[in-house]
Amino acid sequence: MGTVDGKLNDVSMLGSVRNFAETAQFEQMFKDGMGMVEEAASYLDGEGRDHAKTLSRKGALAYAAESMRLTTRLMQVASWLLVQRAVARDEMTVTEARTQRYRLGAKELCYARPIEGADELPHPLADMISRSRRLYARVDRLDKMMHGDASEVEPKTAVARQLSKIESAFRQMKAEDRLH
Repeated sequence: MGTVDGKLNDVSMLGSVRNFAETAQFEQMFKDGMGMVEEAASYLDGEGRDHAKTLSRKGALAYAAESMRLTTRLMQVASWLLVQRAVARDEMTVTEARTQRYRLGAKELCYARPIEGADELPHPLADMISRSRRLYARVDRLDKMMHGDASEVEPKTAVARQLSKIESAFRQMKAEDRLH
């Protein structure tokens, strides 16, 4: 990729984004990412509700937290994929795509370690979480390669604040020995 004063120039970036978005690799990643969004929505709105009812209190808290992380992770990936496709189709400029607004976000939340009780999660959910983590990491690497490393610290999102509250409540309940 070409640089001007250490920064990627739009001409080489445009070629890079377009070239990538037109590859079979991108199409497969797009298909996998969007398929996983549909799979997660279907599970969480269907079978997952039944699974959640059978969990202990600790497991139910983990289910709530980890399912929010799953959907956040997948929405971030889907948004990123749609932006890359928009650039390739001349619906958006590379300069726009490189702004923080369109970069892969929610990294603190998406890379956070599973909360206590995650070992109780139903297998289908645990499997989707694992696959979504790998997909998110792959997209994160591509985002950094294509658009540079966004080194700014991302502000906490509303979801991250909610998860922090859930984890705090869980720790307090554990300290009070209300969880078994």
